[in-house]
Amino acid sequence: MRSSAAAVAWEFHHRHRWYLIGLAVYVLVLGLIKPIYLGPEEILDLGDGFAAFAVVPFSITFMYFIAVFTFGLTGDLAARPSIYPQRMFTLPVSTAALAGWPMLYGAATMATLWLIVRVLARWPWQMELPVVWPGFLGAVVLAWMQVFTWMPYGIRGLRVITAVTVLTSLDTTVILAINYEWSEASIIAFLAPQLPLAYLCACIVVARARRGVVPDWSLFSRTAVARTRPPFRSSAAAQRWFEWRRNGTSLPVMVAIVLPFELFLPFITGYGARTFIFELLIFILLTPIAMAGFAGATVSKANPFGREVYGLTPFTATKPITTVALIAAKLNMAMWSTLATWVIALAFIAIGFSWSGADTVVIDWARWFAARVGIPRAMVAALLAIGGLMLGTWLMLVQGLFVGLTGREWLIKTSGLVWLFIFMVIGPIFEWIAENRVTWAWLWDNWRLLLAIVVVLKIAAAIVVAKRLSRSGLFSDRALVAGAAGWAAAVFALYGVFVWWADTPILPRFVFLLVAILAVPLVRVSAAPLALAWNRHR
Repeated sequence: MRSSAAAVAWEFHHRHRWYLIGLAVYVLVLGLIKPIYLGPEEILDLGDGFAAFAVVPFSITFMYFIAVFTFGLTGDLAARPSIYPQRMFTLPVSTAALAGWPMLYGAATMATLWLIVRVLARWPWQMELPVVWPGFLGAVVLAWMQVFTWMPYGIRGLRVITAVTVLTSLDTTVILAINYEWSEASIIAFLAPQLPLAYLCACIVVARARRGVVPDWSLFSRTAVARTRPPFRSSAAAQRWFEWRRNGTSLPVMVAIVLPFELFLPFITGYGARTFIFELLIFILLTPIAMAGFAGATVSKANPFGREVYGLTPFTATKPITTVALIAAKLNMAMWSTLATWVIALAFIAIGFSWSGADTVVIDWARWFAARVGIPRAMVAALLAIGGLMLGTWLMLVQGLFVGLTGREWLIKTSGLVWLFIFMVIGPIFEWIAENRVTWAWLWDNWRLLLAIVVVLKIAAAIVVAKRLSRSGLFSDRALVAGAAGWAAAVFALYGVFVWWADTPILPRFVFLLVAILAVPLVRVSAAPLALAWNRHR
């Protein structure tokens, strides 16, 4: 037992130690920021931007731990077979140990995470939060996620539907318990018995997976389906299908897991604080973008020989398909994954805000905004906002693909942590700027110059990438010119929308052009073929 426990512990520690180190540093900074920045006697208001500084990263960390302890980072969530690593089935240990140790380590990690949140909430932030039951909830959610991800299914994609449905039902039950003012002991009595039940179910599903059981619940046999399914029209169409089956569902599943916990906050704090509701909505809307940074960078897969191949497996690298077609398939997958993610996100936000009553704050603000600018401009502003969020999510997926396609292990493993750090300091930085008059005055006088500098850097980087694409032979000069013309057309179209929406003498029109240039993606999309070609032929 000791050897099996140490082996499983080494598995988690070796692969994810850098994230744990980053989390430890973050907790230290979070614990010291109040006594140093706010002062020992000042009490944090939940409407403060620092609330999001604490809430959002811990929500992301909760989701990350679920992905780690379910082995979801190395498996295909939509596949029919179990995603439990098959190489671990060959270990000379019992099935009970294979199921038990990841569940035990995961439950202990979730309890520790809540303990850290609880300690920081009480000291030094002086927030009042529940004592025990959220830790039980995290452990129960993880336990059932392990059961449903390790279970083999007879229909592809059923794992995702089952896990999201069951977890949503569990979250809804707890929310109703809070609304009906159940005591903490009652909630614990509801949650605690589910841990041994989930362990028994995990032993059963791991045993089935260890025996290689993969049921087939389709109406027709797989052979008949293979005979009747039309062939792919081209190798590019086959590659697009393969990319979606491999990576397309990762981001929607990650967002579906983390959003219910962020939407849980209005049920605890209430929706009377309008500022807090707006800040919560902003960070919820930014969550898919943050999740896309992790989903896009999670591209390492284990080959049959047990060695990890970063960015590109030999199976993909040796396919008789061009590098441009491979990149097009990945971009197509990123587009559909983004659309699916935002359908889920908008549905969760509508349901969560409606159930908590916080939607009244958003509706009042929307009516006020429409009355000030007019309904047509309000509708265009809403479309631009949603389109910008979707574009940002897609860009993060593309950037993650670009980072992964470089094949550099250190870059892949640190990119997610860097984005998490940037995401969690945005709120405090903006608040510090708003409260610092000297900094605010300097930015007010020089923001147009800073915007122009960023545009120059983007155009310079695009020129460098275009030259390398031309030299590499991946694109012809004609294709590069056509791509540049299409990008310029998109920039001027967006510029026209900006000028129509907010044509004012206060802002010169060249500012709208600079914003449009920055908004339309160029460098990261163009650099992806170079990264793939370099990694493919090295």
